[in-house]
Amino acid sequence: MNATATIRATEVVLPGVVEPDGLHLQVRDLPAPAEGQVVLRMEATGVSFAEQQMRLGKYYNQPAFPFVPGYDVVGTVVAVGPGVDPALELHRFAAVTKVGAWASHLVVEAADLVPVPDGVDAAAAETVAVNGVTAWQMLHRTAKVERGGTIVVLGANGGVGSTLVQLAKHAGLEVIGTASQRHHDAVRELGAIPVDYRDPHMYDRIRELAPDGVDAVFDHVGGAGLEESWKLLRRGGTLVNYGTAATKDEPGNAMLPVLLLFARLALWNLLPNGKKAGFYNFWAGKRFRTSAFRARLREDLVQVLRLVGTGALRPQIAARVPLSAAAAALALAESRTVLGKVVIVPEP
Repeated sequence: MNATATIRATEVVLPGVVEPDGLHLQVRDLPAPAEGQVVLRMEATGVSFAEQQMRLGKYYNQPAFPFVPGYDVVGTVVAVGPGVDPALELHRFAAVTKVGAWASHLVVEAADLVPVPDGVDAAAAETVAVNGVTAWQMLHRTAKVERGGTIVVLGANGGVGSTLVQLAKHAGLEVIGTASQRHHDAVRELGAIPVDYRDPHMYDRIRELAPDGVDAVFDHVGGAGLEESWKLLRRGGTLVNYGTAATKDEPGNAMLPVLLLFARLALWNLLPNGKKAGFYNFWAGKRFRTSAFRARLREDLVQVLRLVGTGALRPQIAARVPLSAAAAALALAESRTVLGKVVIVPEP
């Protein structure tokens, strides 16, 4: 398509701190893609924990309201700007956008595009874009657990958790995964030993399964339970925290729980017990080492998509919801009743 042709985009707008039904739709003409940009026709986007935090104004460095959410996207290039290879048109790519993907069409930097292999479903690819890269990097770049080790995955039924379980099993690790009782069969099928996260003795149960401690704990919950996660580690183990779900609904300054979390992790690293603790930041390096960040993301997402293509990684799609029903998609994701990721797709 000629880059000067007008493309009408339907977008979902988050106007402020609202309930999911406070989202609204708008239609506007997209600007022509500028130097180095393309227009993607969305084939799949999704609901991540980030959008749930953004709805409450609690996601670090989120844009000012109003804005279009949407952390990642899979779509087809339908227009290219100056300096972009026209051969990209009509090919499918994944991109991590942080915001803007809950739209029928969107402008994306061509440098952020990662090709989606032929034969991989758009919704499947979308499910492992941010979630897959997050899981891959935490497992292979941060924790670096050797084959035969044992890890704990909190929220093993979630988008990141279900991906992490499968990647860990593929890497030859034993996995203990927490989830509600209703998801235990599914978690077991993914390859993890399930433990009920509602059990008040959950951490004691994990210690029974791994009496010598574990090599890594992946904790997106934070809050009071983070210390229990730390205590599960054996000497030389790694605690990887990647969220503060426990404080999502707390009133007050959104950054205070995060700052307290960073301080706690830093103090633990000073203890002479050989254990490590850290916060995983998907966007680390993006601002000051942009080229290296993009290369690392591309390398890791290519690996994850390859595993999807071979069937070694089975994306867990909780539901496919049309763009016009994004409010229902967000409410479903926030219900904590689903296995995997809620995916938003184009209108039928």
